[in-house]
Amino acid sequence: MKVLKIARFFVPLIMLSFFFCSAKSQSKEEEKIDASAKVLKDFSQMKESIPQELLKVTQGIIVVPKLINAGFVIGGKRGKGIAMVKLDDGTWSNPVFVTITGGSVGFQAGIQAVDLVLIFKNRETLQNIGKGSFTLGGDISVAAGPVGRSSTARTDYKLEAEVYSYSRSKGLFAGISLGGSAISVDEDANKDFYGNDQDAKAIFAETESTSTAVQNLKDVLKGMYP
Repeated sequence: MKVLKIARFFVPLIMLSFFFCSAKSQSKEEEKIDASAKVLKDFSQMKESIPQELLKVTQGIIVVPKLINAGFVIGGKRGKGIAMVKLDDGTWSNPVFVTITGGSVGFQAGIQAVDLVLIFKNRETLQNIGKGSFTLGGDISVAAGPVGRSSTARTDYKLEAEVYSYSRSKGLFAGISLGGSAISVDEDANKDFYGNDQDAKAIFAETESTSTAVQNLKDVLKGMYP
């Protein structure tokens, strides 16, 4: 009888604790989505931004708010963000959570946080990542992107790379070199947010979402593109 009373007390408590843990995890991922939307909105409002000519051919995007770039002689980069692809009907997919890591050797010192945006010309690059990873400059070509809001800016730029990178730090907007950086799917974050164990391709195939944060992110993206 005493065991039954104890069970009646602890079972609801355990269930309540599980609920709050799940809510906390989802809240953390929604904060990442909100931060990504803010980065894109801030980029679009800057005088020097991603050229419209490049946006016209964009089929995928990765946003990493506050990428940490640090080092002393040997440097490293690490950050967490979201990836999305543009579907055949012109709508944007739901976000997949990703992680970017990389290193470099050379004269450098200090620590810096930058907002990072990667522009993909082919959606298949992201769709094929599944639950794995790829290396920028290794598996796929990457270049520091041309800068200029006007659709005629840098028209001599051939746009031959598969991925173009942009960063903002302390108000400065520019292309950034990311050769050797690895991008991988953040399986734990995706499972926490979506509640299942789907791979990236399955998440990219979905466009419906009840999340206000996801809808806001899609609206910001839609507003950036001509």
